[in-house]
Amino acid sequence: MNAFEYTFLIPFVPLLGFLIIIFNFNRFPKKLTAVLATGFIGFTFVVSIYTAWQYFFQMGPVNGVYPKFIGFDFEWLKLGDHLSVHMGTLIDQASVMMLIVVTTVSLMVHIYSIGYMHDDRGFNRFFAFLQLFSFSMLSLVMATNVFQIYIFWELVGVSSFLLIGFYYEKPSAVAASKKAFIVTRFADLFFLLGILLLSFHVGTFDFISLTNPENFESFNLSGYALFGLSIPALALILIFIGGAGKSAMFPLHIWLPDAMEGPSPVSALIHAATMVVAGVYLVARLFANYALMAPEALALVGYVGAFTSLFAAVIAVTQIDFKRVLAFSTISQIGYMMAGLGVSHYGGEEGLGYMASMFHLFTHAMFKALLFLGAGAVIHAVHTNSIREMGGLRKYMKTTHITFLIATLAIAGFPGLSGFFSKDEIITAAYQSNPLVYYALLVVAGLTAFYMFRLYFLVFWNTEPHYHLKPHDPGKAMLIPLIILALLSILTGYIPFGQFISSDGQPLHTHLHLDMAVISTLVSFTGIALAWMLYKKPSDMPQRLIASASTLYRWAYNKFYIDEVYLFVTRNIIFAYISRPIAWFDRHIVDGTMNAIGWVTVTTSHKIKGLQSGQLQKYAFAFVSAVLVISALLVYYLLNN
Repeated sequence: MNAFEYTFLIPFVPLLGFLIIIFNFNRFPKKLTAVLATGFIGFTFVVSIYTAWQYFFQMGPVNGVYPKFIGFDFEWLKLGDHLSVHMGTLIDQASVMMLIVVTTVSLMVHIYSIGYMHDDRGFNRFFAFLQLFSFSMLSLVMATNVFQIYIFWELVGVSSFLLIGFYYEKPSAVAASKKAFIVTRFADLFFLLGILLLSFHVGTFDFISLTNPENFESFNLSGYALFGLSIPALALILIFIGGAGKSAMFPLHIWLPDAMEGPSPVSALIHAATMVVAGVYLVARLFANYALMAPEALALVGYVGAFTSLFAAVIAVTQIDFKRVLAFSTISQIGYMMAGLGVSHYGGEEGLGYMASMFHLFTHAMFKALLFLGAGAVIHAVHTNSIREMGGLRKYMKTTHITFLIATLAIAGFPGLSGFFSKDEIITAAYQSNPLVYYALLVVAGLTAFYMFRLYFLVFWNTEPHYHLKPHDPGKAMLIPLIILALLSILTGYIPFGQFISSDGQPLHTHLHLDMAVISTLVSFTGIALAWMLYKKPSDMPQRLIASASTLYRWAYNKFYIDEVYLFVTRNIIFAYISRPIAWFDRHIVDGTMNAIGWVTVTTSHKIKGLQSGQLQKYAFAFVSAVLVISALLVYYLLNN
């Protein structure tokens, strides 16, 4: 019996929870729904922890390399004698690590939501959607082949659409859900094209075969595809576009800030720790292909990631909506992870960037989920998203304040916390490989510390406004996840991550690079000190700085007008010169042709319907007439021949 055959339970149990709740959400009381949903995801978490223990500690490396297993598998769709699509569970370093991330954050969000959504009339529906998302995301990270990952990639998109638009009475929430769905579907078209192009030439969908360097020479990948790019380069760039859409990379980032219209637990689960890192996971899953078959595609990943990280960090400095600051922070940190992959190589110490990217994905999941859940607790207490209407909350929300401060220090790279270790590794990898990316990420480190402590000081210090109701910490259901995630934000940095996750499966021995750590720490401390001077107490200095750089500030505050560019292109070009002509052609040519065929049919039938009148004398007349005509023609033929 396969030692990992039981892993089908990991995605199956949340699916079962979704089906039970969605078919009974009008009958189940809230308490029963909460117990069922949290119990199902709790079971999945326990099984995932057991799987990680069994894989990393009980089995460990085989001949110095962590192996890859197919835990559960069945043939779903046969496409020919040599090509088929399977459904199953892949057990390897990356998938097991992602199991821990997804189930940990999902469990915390389920517990937190019991308190946060307590008075919401859509309580049961919300937990059903959480279960659907958990099933989709777990199936994605455990996919055994590229086609399976695409199927659940789309189902994750559906789940995101449902959760972003959860408050469907709000036009802004409906618009945000449609925006997210459309942007990511556009990117997914390129993902599908990349899958088809790559699979056509390599003859397999299976990840184990597809990513095994020993098989690369047997793949039929000779020749050039387009614009001088090789077939694997073009295919992998197309696949990266799909990942860039899901992970909100520039210029496909526009959906993520608007997705904050969903409830705060949704922001923590989907838009901070799990769904948005799917693109990073996709590149990591195919990393051997990127690094060895198409290094130019991998370089593109690095440059896009670095630019996106810097671009989003600049915007985050200017935002005043609590959750939108965190949204742009997420975009920036995902860019950090992409940049880490882009500057990495395959195998050995040169694979530091890969390990660092996965390490930062792991630590970021904990402190960013904590930031979003902390934001939810604050918004829940003061009933506004605007940080201009907050201040002095450290006196009223002591536990929330401490946990939020821990997360803020972690993301700012404060020494000793998890973000310090993972960001240091990415910066070190960039320094060793690409100076341009290195300097960009170093600037981002300073900006991150600045805008996060700007947010922290404006919310918990600065001027205390008049609150209509005295704010207070939330109940235990919301506080327990905050405390657990705060502890994880501290402790996860001490995991010897290279011993478990590496680009080639071999344990990677890493150490703290003191020179890089000192530089990045000084940059981060500079950002913290600047935020302290400007925002800890009321001051006119921020307004004077804004006035001195009004043009840049206005552009950054308006997100560099990227949304307006999209609207202009969509309305003035696509709609005017593509959609309207197509609509005219559809109405007048396609519909006109069909209407003409119908008119001819009706008219003809009207004219000839007398032939089937049912009157015997008319039939006799027609018969006699036909006999006479045929006889006359026959006589004429005989006389002339």
